[in-house]
Amino acid sequence: MPLNIPNLLTWLRILLIPLFVAILYVPGEWVSEQTANVIAMAIFIVAAITDWLDGYLARKLDQQSDFGAFLDPVADKLMVAAALMVLVEFDRLNAVVAFIIVGREITISALREWMAKVGESGSVAVSFVGKLKTAAQMTAIPFLLYYNPLGPIDCRVVGTWLIWLAAILTLWSMIYYLRMALPRAKLDS
Repeated sequence: MPLNIPNLLTWLRILLIPLFVAILYVPGEWVSEQTANVIAMAIFIVAAITDWLDGYLARKLDQQSDFGAFLDPVADKLMVAAALMVLVEFDRLNAVVAFIIVGREITISALREWMAKVGESGSVAVSFVGKLKTAAQMTAIPFLLYYNPLGPIDCRVVGTWLIWLAAILTLWSMIYYLRMALPRAKLDS
C-alpha cells in the first residue's frame, strides 16, 4: 500500500466512521441531540470533502495507485451505509430508500468485479447519472443529519426529497450499468 496523501485521506475517512456513529449515540446529558446532529453532519461533510480531495490530489500529484482505486469506493460506501443505517434507526429515513441505495452499491460492486475479471471493466465505468446520484445522496444526508429547520429551510423536507431523488437515480444508474453489462453476460451463457 503506497503511503501518500490521497491514501491517507481515504484512511481518515474510514477512521471517521466510528466517530460519526458514536457521536449520535452520546447520552443526552453529555451532548444535546441538536449538538450531536451538527457534529455528525460536520463529520459527514468533512468525509465527503476528503472523498473529492483524495481523488483530486491523486491526479494532481500523480499519486494514483491500484490500492487507492480499491480503497476509495470502499470508504465511500462504508460512510454512506453507516449514515443510512443511523438515519433509519432514528426514523429520519425510510428503510426502503436505504435498502435501494445499499443494495445497488453491493450489486454494482459485484458487477464491476465480474466485469473486471472478464476484461470489460470499462463497460461499467462511472456514468453521469451515477455522479448525479452521488451528488443527491451526499447533499441529502447532511440535511437529514441536521434535521431541524435552518432559518426558512426545513432540512427534514429538503433532505427527504433529495434522498428520494437519490433513490430514483440509484435505480436508474443500476439499470444503466446492468444494461451495459448485459451483452457480456449473454456471451458467457
